[in-house]
Amino acid sequence: MDFSVLIGLLAGLGLVYFGITDGGILNSFIDRASMAITFGGTIASTVIAFPFSFFKKIPSHLRIVFRRKKYNPRQYIDTIVEFAQEARKRGLLSLEEKANQVTDPFLRESVMLIVDAIDPEKVKALLQNEMDCIEERHASGWQFYEKASSFAPAFGMIGTLIGLINMLANLDMNSEEGTKLLANGMSVALVTTFYGSMLANLVLTPIGHRLHMIHEEEMICKQIIVEGVISIQAGDNPKHIEERLSAFLRQKERAEEKDPKKQEKTPRGKKVKDAKKA
Repeated sequence: MDFSVLIGLLAGLGLVYFGITDGGILNSFIDRASMAITFGGTIASTVIAFPFSFFKKIPSHLRIVFRRKKYNPRQYIDTIVEFAQEARKRGLLSLEEKANQVTDPFLRESVMLIVDAIDPEKVKALLQNEMDCIEERHASGWQFYEKASSFAPAFGMIGTLIGLINMLANLDMNSEEGTKLLANGMSVALVTTFYGSMLANLVLTPIGHRLHMIHEEEMICKQIIVEGVISIQAGDNPKHIEERLSAFLRQKERAEEKDPKKQEKTPRGKKVKDAKKA
């Protein structure tokens, strides 16, 4: 489970709660009419903008956000280099057994394309088309939340207008009932804006951004696979393949790999531990 999402959500709610209760009353921020306008209106507009099939994917999106798979580009590069060394020694057909042991379906299918001796240009076109389809499918996911996040503040403003209209329509300070209606109208006017801002900035926008970020991490690994598989089919040297694929790594990660001090730390530490055990 990715605890950073849960920590961020709880921290945001906690800070808002502290701001409310520090000199304020929590009950003043609970209004059923405001909730109906903001949450109900956001859902209604999203239903109009997107088919119900998108709503069915919400549980799977939340699972991805809270239990996201961490993609490790370095691990993919090592696997591709290992495949390249195997192909160089025993030929492309020897990769079939190794491919069947891979858990990543995209990597497995990509390797099987070159094992089946498909034309290199066709392999590249097939893999690129698969990546385009994946990107289109993932984009529809985070765009769902981004669009919903634009509806929430809008309905907060609609609630504000409703509250102000009710407030002005009942602006009769000479009666007790008029004063009560005035207070209720002002409450709805302000609380709906609060709900809309909270829903958009603490829930919907962060979820959409997190899905987009996870997508970018996954696509980097898939680009590594495509470049690596095409290079293996072309018979490139494994060392050259590794150097080429390392360009996909972050500059910081590449700098750490080239730093001799950091490379020597781990082996020396292990030797020290082994000596102590002996």
